[in-house]
Amino acid sequence: MHKTIDYLIQPGGKLTGRVRVPGDKSISHRSVMLGSLAQGTTHVSGLLEGEDVLCTLGAFRAMGVPAEGPDRGSLTIHGVGLHGLKPPKNILDMGNSGTAMRLMAGILAGQDFDSELIGDESLSKRPMKRVSDPLMRMGASIETAEGERPPLKIKGGQKLRGLDYPMPMASAQVKSCLLLAGLYAEGETIVTEPAPTRDHTERMLRGFGYSVQTQAGRVSLRGGGKLLACHIDVPADISSATFFLVGASIAAGSDLILEHVGINPTRIGVINILKLMGANLEILNSRTVGGEPVADIRVRAAKLRGIHIPEEQVPLAIDEFPALFIAAACAEGETTLTGAHELRVKESDRIAVMAQGLKQIGVNARETPDGIVIQGGALHGGEIQSHGDHRIAMAFAMAGLCARQPITVRDCKNVDTSFPGFARLAAGAGLSICVI
Repeated sequence: MHKTIDYLIQPGGKLTGRVRVPGDKSISHRSVMLGSLAQGTTHVSGLLEGEDVLCTLGAFRAMGVPAEGPDRGSLTIHGVGLHGLKPPKNILDMGNSGTAMRLMAGILAGQDFDSELIGDESLSKRPMKRVSDPLMRMGASIETAEGERPPLKIKGGQKLRGLDYPMPMASAQVKSCLLLAGLYAEGETIVTEPAPTRDHTERMLRGFGYSVQTQAGRVSLRGGGKLLACHIDVPADISSATFFLVGASIAAGSDLILEHVGINPTRIGVINILKLMGANLEILNSRTVGGEPVADIRVRAAKLRGIHIPEEQVPLAIDEFPALFIAAACAEGETTLTGAHELRVKESDRIAVMAQGLKQIGVNARETPDGIVIQGGALHGGEIQSHGDHRIAMAFAMAGLCARQPITVRDCKNVDTSFPGFARLAAGAGLSICVI
């Protein structure tokens, strides 16, 4: 039985100083994957040492990839090339990570050995048909459990063919899975997106010397090339920075600088949405590091107002909504979100769980099938169930800055999957949080 971890947040406080949140989870996963499949030695700095990324690293080690670290964000991977992986002796456990499972499915579909991917209780409920269907159209052999959910059993030795795939939904995980499978496929793999999604895979493939074409929502590559080792400096994760962006926006007197944050244009929905709500954000010291745009972000307290969140921003902020819902709860007027059905199949049903939690602390929140309506107002204290979802736990921790009484957040162990050291860093910036 795992020891449970809860957060107790005392009301009040403000966020000040300079903070560097851990490395970007999406980029960390991909750096381990592509570094393992490249020829030569890849050095990674700024790696997120969260449990999700360590599961991905563990899977490649189990398939014969030598690696030193991670040690304070530094990892050295001795790549084995696209065809150098060895059959794992055991089932590969992806922990809590949907990204790892879906992207690994693409890589493993192209191997000549059988493999099986499992996950924790939360991951075992997440839909996998979105990747298994198109992979099978490429010639892969994949078996899922009941309801097209994990575990995934992937049969090796299948000949993959390129696919021209118009995605039914905007999903960076599906796009990335098919591009990775495309490395092993004969001919060209083309993925067309209905709306822009994060493009870390395309950027990083190019960084490893692989040719990827992108044009008006269409991404394509040809199989049969090779990846060449490189150096990757992982920027701080904008999804993790979001909790501090929201916290400093809602807590009077806050003035905080977040350092070295990735501001990839496919990920800045949260910045665009907060600005529309009246947040005081300044982008400083913009630069490009390893093909990814990075900047420092200064955020000061501001009077937020409710808005209708533009639907085109939804895929650009899909992981940031738990924190944005706290901003909406502290804003003046009504905030409406539509077009976000994807939130129902994350680590938890984030629409239902957030609505329930907001009501617990006195906020008027109403679920809709593909979104939520939140009436800004006073936040009371109360007890919140995070349902083991790391982003729910951190969002309600920041709500304590504006609450009138203490907030207790239950079941926060999974925060370590994406943000090890969250409570310590938040306390250092001014949040009255203690781990109980």
